[in-house]
Amino acid sequence: MSAAKILIVDDDPQIREVLQIALKQSGFESEVAGDGAEGLAKAQNGRFDLIILDIGLPTMDGLDVCKALRQTRDVPVLFLTARDDEIDRILGFELGGDDYVTKPFSPRELTGRIKAILKRVAPAPGRAAKVRGVLELDADQHVCRIAGQDVTLTAREMDVLSLLMERPETVVPRPAVVDQVYGVGMPVSDRTLDSHLRNLRAKLRQAGCADAIETVHGIGLRMGPCQG
Repeated sequence: MSAAKILIVDDDPQIREVLQIALKQSGFESEVAGDGAEGLAKAQNGRFDLIILDIGLPTMDGLDVCKALRQTRDVPVLFLTARDDEIDRILGFELGGDDYVTKPFSPRELTGRIKAILKRVAPAPGRAAKVRGVLELDADQHVCRIAGQDVTLTAREMDVLSLLMERPETVVPRPAVVDQVYGVGMPVSDRTLDSHLRNLRAKLRQAGCADAIETVHGIGLRMGPCQG
């Protein structure tokens, strides 16, 4: 099995070097880019299993890079940010980020986050494609379709939808969604989950399925009828 390949996009050469060493020690391959434009070009033209993306980049900041990337790629994105600001983190998740680490960071923590993301997005054997109304989901192939139209989802969005599709008639409590999608013990706020849900619902609605996910107030989430 080949090593996962990580793209590091950061304008600080010292951080790039530290990350490359930490990734190599953890068994990963890596490539680097020093600004947003270069990072976007490499991400669009190469094949990477995950992208480490600094938010404060020259030429094009990390949020803009992620927004542009999400038009064509669903590769997981781990944000690096020097700004410990909830708004930045929420905006990052809304644009399709999968996790974040605040600078200064521990290389061990960061590689641990990377392993958790890659484990989460790896296809699990034996999961059949699921259909509900006009919605079709094949988590193994990372494919979502509504009435035959492909819908591009991030890894987090796919995780949420796949969880709800496992038992579409069952209400899943919000804490259970957080534990299964983000990992037990992860410091994930309600606003972060709401951001992913808002983005996911918008994509499904735009594709013609406005009733895909229902909120049962005070309890949790479940699949809607998906009648389009």
